[in-house]
Amino acid sequence: MKEIQGRPLPLGVTMIGNTMNFSVAVPQEKECQLLLYHAGEKKPCMSFGMKKSIGEVRYIALEDIDPSEYEYNYEMDGEIVVDPYVKALAGREKWGQARDVQMHEVRGKLDIKEYDWEGDAPLQLPYHSIIAYSLHVRGFTKHSSSKVKAKGTFRGVIEKIPYLKELGINQIQCMPVYDFEENLQYCNYWGYGDAYCFAPKGAYAYSKDAVNELKDMVKSCHREGIEVVLEMPFSGNVPKQMMEECLRYYMMEYHVDGFILNPSSAPMEGICADPILKKTKIMVHQTGFQTVMRRFLKSDEGMIPEVMYWLRHNSLGDRTYNYITNQNGFTLYDLVSYDGKHNEANGENNQDGPEYNYSWNCGVEGVTRKKAVLELRQQQIKNAFFLLLFAQGTPCILAGDEFENTQKGNNNVYCQDNPVGWLDWSKLEKKKELHDFVKKLIEIRKAYPAFWPEEEMRGIDQVSCGVPDVSYHGESAWRVPSEVSSRQLGVYYSGAAVGGEDCFVAYNMHWQEHPFALPALSSGKKWYKIASTSEGVLEEPELLDNQRLVEVAERTIMLVIGRK
Repeated sequence: MKEIQGRPLPLGVTMIGNTMNFSVAVPQEKECQLLLYHAGEKKPCMSFGMKKSIGEVRYIALEDIDPSEYEYNYEMDGEIVVDPYVKALAGREKWGQARDVQMHEVRGKLDIKEYDWEGDAPLQLPYHSIIAYSLHVRGFTKHSSSKVKAKGTFRGVIEKIPYLKELGINQIQCMPVYDFEENLQYCNYWGYGDAYCFAPKGAYAYSKDAVNELKDMVKSCHREGIEVVLEMPFSGNVPKQMMEECLRYYMMEYHVDGFILNPSSAPMEGICADPILKKTKIMVHQTGFQTVMRRFLKSDEGMIPEVMYWLRHNSLGDRTYNYITNQNGFTLYDLVSYDGKHNEANGENNQDGPEYNYSWNCGVEGVTRKKAVLELRQQQIKNAFFLLLFAQGTPCILAGDEFENTQKGNNNVYCQDNPVGWLDWSKLEKKKELHDFVKKLIEIRKAYPAFWPEEEMRGIDQVSCGVPDVSYHGESAWRVPSEVSSRQLGVYYSGAAVGGEDCFVAYNMHWQEHPFALPALSSGKKWYKIASTSEGVLEEPELLDNQRLVEVAERTIMLVIGRK
């Protein structure tokens, strides 16, 4: 091994032939040395002074170095510094284990092996065709009830792919998978805050090779037609240029299909204009759909105009997606079971977590045996899935909502690395009826193009079929029930506009039964009921006796279709 002339860019470690280049930003006044360790050891075996610089970038290259034999760090004025651009870490393989960088207990790996992608590439599924599922890699399978071998890891997610595919999911959205520090004052279970953004989290790897295991997860998902999207919140001290480099790296090296970013910190304009990322899904959180649909679900008045907007809003234009629940807040079961948050276990006197949840406990706070309350909660959960899956934006289900996973009223489980924050898969068997209901709703959404048009409907007759692509109705046809007191809405989607069958969804979020006027269909067609929250998904479409009016029970949503 010998030292030769290095290059200032790219930052980090780069292997070119038999030469390894090291480049790192160092404050001008500081001395810097490259430290090499024999792999697995905590004492440096070699050091090299880094004298060459351009601006604040120091660089050095080593020739004839075997990357499998060594690990590395930098020493800057006596302080041990892990490379911010490190691609894999040694010493962080065990979750929750304290490590001291200054004692050389964390080191950068140099041995990043070639990976056989077997022809894999990002799927690039059409945005409007997505059924997303949001999960935490550790919490998704860590519970003993998950019945996977590799609990709490990337490989554990792979073991659950058949479940996801059977449910109808074609995109998973993962909370941070880069190597964050979990050992803070309170356990950093979620993974927000400072991190080594280019390195997948070692503790999420069953095999202790996080790089290849994350690639295995992505490739395995792609084989089953499932995209992988990573949430990349980036802490405030990450330079914007580094954010862009990081996204490009995950897209090229890990074949990631998309990212969820924080637009207040990420350079969205530059990222969206980046030619490498042009076909990658770049998404952001939005709470507009969530707030409106939660309020409509619990029968708040004055919601109809906003409900109309969010039911037809196309997510692609503003890079959003629809959700009623996500990690930050209640699960769906808790949303209909608690009026207030119960975060006492977090140790912050219940002061943390969102104050406004727009939830309703259906009459009793928390656990109850009252049959009427439990039945109402079931109805409300099914209503929520109707609202989510028959809105035209891209839907995202929170993992476990389809079998009533609960966090016991905690709406901020950021530090709950325990059964409170993990999915309890034993509920899947107990709530199989709900799971199957959700699965069938997803099948219905996919079967009717009116629910996932490529472009946003405009409320006009775009194909000269005699009716608008979308129209709104109440007790009278073609009249929007827009009174402040109204809690019901009928939505008619013209199948001719999208090449499918006509659909009419009657939303009655009132605590009283209401009639809905059905628009007249073109010659030869009749209205058939196919699903409702009170009856479930029917085995066969049921011809409506009255083709002009349908009665919808209180707190019920009904779907009817027009066919010959």
